[in-house]
Amino acid sequence: MTQFSTFEVIPAVDMQDGEVVQLVQGERGTETRYGDPVEAARRWVDAGAETLHLVDLDGAFDGERANAAAVEAVVSAVDVPVQLGGGIRTVDDAVSLIDRGVERVILGTAAVEDPDIVRRISERRPGSVVVSLDAKGDEVVVSGWTEGTGLDPVEAAGRYADLGAAAILFTDVDVEGRLEGVRADRIERLADAVDIPVIASGGVASLDDVRACREAGAAAVVVGTALYEGAFTLEAAMDA
Repeated sequence: MTQFSTFEVIPAVDMQDGEVVQLVQGERGTETRYGDPVEAARRWVDAGAETLHLVDLDGAFDGERANAAAVEAVVSAVDVPVQLGGGIRTVDDAVSLIDRGVERVILGTAAVEDPDIVRRISERRPGSVVVSLDAKGDEVVVSGWTEGTGLDPVEAAGRYADLGAAAILFTDVDVEGRLEGVRADRIERLADAVDIPVIASGGVASLDDVRACREAGAAAVVVGTALYEGAFTLEAAMDA
């Protein structure tokens, strides 16, 4: 069940070709590699992570989950809840992943193309669906952030909450991976619009950014590049 009793800092383990990578603004070819996903996952759990955020980047771009073995290895290796996105396109896909140990599935492209998939999965596995709204400007983008949809993130968030989404993952693509800071006003606008938790993502560069996400009303923040590049430690972020 997606309820955050306290504000959470969630480390990202984004996978491409079986390795941990971080992209700049989600663009292929910008990746920095950080090694083995299981090692990364264990390191964050040892540092106190209460949840891990896994993304199959190949799945997000190509629509087919290409890092399934790496995902299963991570799920087997850690004893904290894992949320997974990237290439999950059907109800059966989602239910199968949940039954194999994934706590929450993150739907982006699939939820935009077929909003009712959120309701169908939620009916079978209540509290398990996070809808990913990735925004460039004020438009939701899909297919690995390559295609515009014309959807406004705030309006879309309300629609998915009504369909049974347990949380919204909001990624500000314009600042993702650039270590230039978050845009708290965009997070606040979304958090004010829905009654379900909003997980913020994109742009975190400092402990002040972590605090800004919390103060904007987010229930949690996903942090990737800043942790991998040592801008601050996970322990310091959790203390903040």
